[in-house]
Amino acid sequence: MNMSSDGIRKKRSTARSTGNSTRADNTCSAAILTLMSAASSLAKHDKGVSELARVLFIGGTGQISLPCVAHALASGHEVSVFNRGQRGEAVPTGAKSVVGDMNDAASYARLGQQDWDVVAQFMVFTPEQMQRDISIFTGKTGQYIFISSASVYQKSPFAYMTTESTPVRNAYWPYSQAKIACETMMKASDLPWTNVRPSHTVRTGLPGMVNDGDSDARRMMAGKAVILAGDGTSLWTLTRAEDLAMPFVGLFGKAAALREDFHITGDAAFTWDAIYLTIAKSLGVEVKLVHVPTDTLIRYNSDWIGPLLGDKSWSTLFDNSKIKRVAGDFACEMDLEKVLSNPIRFFRQRLAANAPGNNALEPLFDRIISEQATLG
Repeated sequence: MNMSSDGIRKKRSTARSTGNSTRADNTCSAAILTLMSAASSLAKHDKGVSELARVLFIGGTGQISLPCVAHALASGHEVSVFNRGQRGEAVPTGAKSVVGDMNDAASYARLGQQDWDVVAQFMVFTPEQMQRDISIFTGKTGQYIFISSASVYQKSPFAYMTTESTPVRNAYWPYSQAKIACETMMKASDLPWTNVRPSHTVRTGLPGMVNDGDSDARRMMAGKAVILAGDGTSLWTLTRAEDLAMPFVGLFGKAAALREDFHITGDAAFTWDAIYLTIAKSLGVEVKLVHVPTDTLIRYNSDWIGPLLGDKSWSTLFDNSKIKRVAGDFACEMDLEKVLSNPIRFFRQRLAANAPGNNALEPLFDRIISEQATLG
């Protein structure tokens, strides 16, 4: 480790002064200014990780972010976590908890009253939220890491392997379209950005294809059939949050990470049949899988168009060579039972606590299964 936190702050100060003088002279276009700012940042970095970076996590106790906070602390970073403080899981010991609400403009704006080496943003989902971050954190951080989504990538019947150069386009899912709009806005700004696109990452929640994971697990335990889109053989990547955390933190303070896109996933993929059969095995029950064409399912419920046509009905694997070059090599768990062990454990905890299930779509699922059975 050969780059100090002071080095990051000097870089940030130099970038601001360079940018200000250049704008004052009015000799470059906005696009050139952006490139000069990035070059100034890169000139102050090498490929080492900062020893004591001041890191702000926005979120920090969620499905993906909590293990990232823990790994950042274990790596020696000074970590602050901004959130509402309402989740059941506590902020890891050693992190400073900053209680506030992103919807409270005053408390959120105070985050920009100090300098950060890294801002890790897990809670921006709309262009309006991104614009606010641009206003608050430009000139206040050496690196702004945006958590986007691998669902932004264009799906194609001619290619199942996804790299960071895969076109970004999703014609079906508003969630992904909003993330794309956020990426576009961020990349046009003066933020020293790094764009991270996780795929399906699991920790507390069970994976689900059409229904949510808990609801399908409850159906399994009740002896009821569950629905999968297609024939159950499409390939899907599941990544444990704790496996994502190491390469994510490995991007902190890296010159090669600035103004770059990265996805972070496992290298293996599993069929949806295997995922559901493994969930049933882990719960100690048998399961009946009912396979229904995606085109049929979205005629029953148009809300499934985005998650299915825009994401889960496709076979998708990811080439992780870029993140490994920059953040260092890493390995993800490839044993499906182990990948699902924590989601199963948390599901059992929810059952024991009598957490309410989501039964709104149960009549529709029963109807689809019944009507499919009449086809013979």
